[in-house]
Amino acid sequence: MVINHPFLPKLELLTSPDWQDYDLLDSGNGLKLERYGAYTFVRPEAQAVWKPALAEKYWLAAEATFITSREENGGHWQFRVPIQPRWEMGYKGLKFWAQTSASRHLGVFPEQACHWDWISEQVAAVKRPVQVLNLFGYTGIASLAAARAGASVTHLDASKKVVNWVRDNQALSGLENYPIRLIVDDALKFVEREVRRGNHYEGLILDPPKFGRGPKGEVWEFYKLIPELLHGCHAILAPQPVFIVLTAYAIPASALLLYQGVLEMITGLGGVVTAGELVTQERSAGRLISHAIFARWAPAQV
Repeated sequence: MVINHPFLPKLELLTSPDWQDYDLLDSGNGLKLERYGAYTFVRPEAQAVWKPALAEKYWLAAEATFITSREENGGHWQFRVPIQPRWEMGYKGLKFWAQTSASRHLGVFPEQACHWDWISEQVAAVKRPVQVLNLFGYTGIASLAAARAGASVTHLDASKKVVNWVRDNQALSGLENYPIRLIVDDALKFVEREVRRGNHYEGLILDPPKFGRGPKGEVWEFYKLIPELLHGCHAILAPQPVFIVLTAYAIPASALLLYQGVLEMITGLGGVVTAGELVTQERSAGRLISHAIFARWAPAQV
């Protein structure tokens, strides 16, 4: 049956094909082989249920492999050879540090580069002052992209260590004098205070985790708190907003959830909402791996 619904979106698969410092080399047997700048890593990938396309020797040559534990997101790195504590990567003139950590993550989510490009385009197109709020901002590459395009950015994350990482990335990119305000705070509490203070933003970047904790132990649970967060974000949208980007990882839901959440945020504003998945494509066999669901909005004229 074909559903006829007035708000039925066309779901999209977004790739980021312009990378020089990242490559998804191969995948299979529940793993993926990736190059992050100078190093190659093997990391878990539940979706890679097929057989690898490359010979085993290429996998064995990786500098490090992440070994998972029974705990969700738990595990440790196993190094074949010593590597630098952190190393430089770049994307279209932005520079940032990558490094291994207690988790499988390396400080860069390459599939989000399509968002960085799109955010830059939206900010540059309006040719007027733009205030951007980046919640759950992690190492801040989206914030750097928005600031370089001309926005004043408020970047928020619950981790002081990660916010210091953003500061290092800002310096590495030569953007020390660009207006990026760095804040360590709980995202929902911050938005609630911004509502009371009457502050507004033309651009919103949201990348909420499935579960997390604020700097004072505040508990974040996606399904319980995302409606409240989106309601608060609706209240701090400026009268003439420029863009909204909402991304979610490790959420057992369709992109329709995010699409409908963004629709409610922009009631009466018109414009265009798109939704779908962020994917990367293998170099070896061309297979696609989905990493996250997303929804984003911009005025129709942009």
